[in-house]
Amino acid sequence: MIKDIVVNLEADATTDFAVSIASAFQAHLAGVSFLYEPNVLTTEFGGTPVDYIEAQRAESERKAAEVKARFDKAARGAGVSSETHTVGAEFAVAAGIFGQIARRFDLSVVGQAVSEKSVLDDLIVEGALFDSGRPVIVVPYIQRAGLTLNRVMACWDGSRCAARAISDAMPLLLKAKTVDLITIVGETGKSDEIAGADIAKHLARHDIKIELRRVSAGHIDVANNLLSLAADLAADFLVMGGYGHSRLREFVLGGATRGVLKSMTVPVLMSH
Repeated sequence: MIKDIVVNLEADATTDFAVSIASAFQAHLAGVSFLYEPNVLTTEFGGTPVDYIEAQRAESERKAAEVKARFDKAARGAGVSSETHTVGAEFAVAAGIFGQIARRFDLSVVGQAVSEKSVLDDLIVEGALFDSGRPVIVVPYIQRAGLTLNRVMACWDGSRCAARAISDAMPLLLKAKTVDLITIVGETGKSDEIAGADIAKHLARHDIKIELRRVSAGHIDVANNLLSLAADLAADFLVMGGYGHSRLREFVLGGATRGVLKSMTVPVLMSH
């Protein structure tokens, strides 16, 4: 059941998509915006001018109020139960705070980074994925439509992350008209010996309409294979495990996860 959702209010596309999910599931939606602390530099030659610090603070307050007002209007217009929170934080710790907040919700919704320079967007995605213990839906920055589940692609490689993602996505899969269960045949280092047959039977027992598709890995990496297939099938939603490994106290995204997040064209539910 999806009854409690949290969304990071950094982009209009993300806000609108989160509202559409809450409306579809009659769920409560909490919007979180960040009030970032000004960047203050202190050197032997002096520090950041006070008027510059105040200008930074005023701009952050303006943006936080703007996204909050837009969220409130969108939620009211859709008849969605909602609340908003503005959280003061330094840039470097905002992602971790969002991940901690998301632990108390069924699902979090965040936006895809607009470019490689959008460091904070990337960090928020990673915080939601690795720190929350909950599924996260990442919304493409080009997204304009609300939640659509005509054709969902669910990716299966026999791993723990894939199993978690499919289980977490069950409420969405039950609403889908068609679910394509995708296995990449010939991918090395994975444990799925029967190429998706058992998990397909499991989903069918939940009355989910399944099309089992085995795709040859070929010479294309997993991320491009999945994104190409999503385009060919006209899929409107993707479900996959979110992979990463620990480096000191940080997580490093796996190649397929990073590739999908960089070039995604449809919303993706990921679980770690």
